[in-house]
Amino acid sequence: MNMTSIPAGPSPSSTPPDQTGIEAALEAVKDGAASSERQLAIAAAAPTAKGESARTWTEVKPQRKSVIPEGLWLRCPGCEQMIYRKQMEANAHVCPECGHHFRISAAERVRQLTDPGSFEPLFTGLSPTDPLKFRDLKPYPDRILAEQLRTGATEAVKAGTGFIKGRAVLVCCMDLTFMMGSMGSVVGEAITRSIEMATERELALVIVSCSGGARMQEAGLSLMQMAKTSAALARHDDAGGLYISVLTDPTTGGVTASFAMLGDVIFAEPRALIGFAGPRVIQQTIRQELPEGFQRSEYLLKGGMVDRVVPRHELRNEIARVIDFSGR
Repeated sequence: MNMTSIPAGPSPSSTPPDQTGIEAALEAVKDGAASSERQLAIAAAAPTAKGESARTWTEVKPQRKSVIPEGLWLRCPGCEQMIYRKQMEANAHVCPECGHHFRISAAERVRQLTDPGSFEPLFTGLSPTDPLKFRDLKPYPDRILAEQLRTGATEAVKAGTGFIKGRAVLVCCMDLTFMMGSMGSVVGEAITRSIEMATERELALVIVSCSGGARMQEAGLSLMQMAKTSAALARHDDAGGLYISVLTDPTTGGVTASFAMLGDVIFAEPRALIGFAGPRVIQQTIRQELPEGFQRSEYLLKGGMVDRVVPRHELRNEIARVIDFSGR
């Protein structure tokens, strides 16, 4: 009887396992890798069909996604330290390391200044027009629409009545996020109406300025707002009204040359840039080196242009104290 012999070893045509893949599998087990990673390591060590070489570990290992969301940390421009964004926002948008005051929107400024739930917006129906048919890279109406969609605001100012530590006030906050807080016809009209309402109702007026100046797309119409707001403030002063001006970073151009510097009391945030023309333009014009801290709030305080430099955390207290001193 013939007995068929059975080979004891593997067929000569079979492909031997890749030694590198086996070593990777052993290392994964030794290092306590997760079960899924162990399976991937074993899969890499297994021979492939038709004599192809086994896949390497880098080809099998999945790419791990970052568990840290973008924007969680940011670098402070004052001290150049990495700070936790939520900690900075909880600190009134002030750097907890060096005290640098970040720029904020008008909505955030109103939230910080007024008592919770007391703010009632005014003049929300005002909207800009384009009588000059101005066009730069795109038409002025298209630029306004794009800014409105991006910021959720209708213009570069937010005005309304409210309370600051229980004291009734009329507040105007310029919005730097909307076309750099530039002053056009709507901004000038909203501020003028606010001044007139404060005069009529005998309310303390608080205007928070942060602007790049007059809006170039409205040309002479924006420059007229300087005279209009200044005239309204003169009538407010004749009626015995109180006007507190708060200067923040930056306050420049036609805003500085009009209502921003006409306050009965002028506060400024630390290190705020305040001036008409920028320091670089001035330096190029006079061809001289400018003093250290030129056009910053501390420099203006020494020159008598600002009454007090007040950190953001203390602003509510200082405004309430001035209102009490005025007998309002």
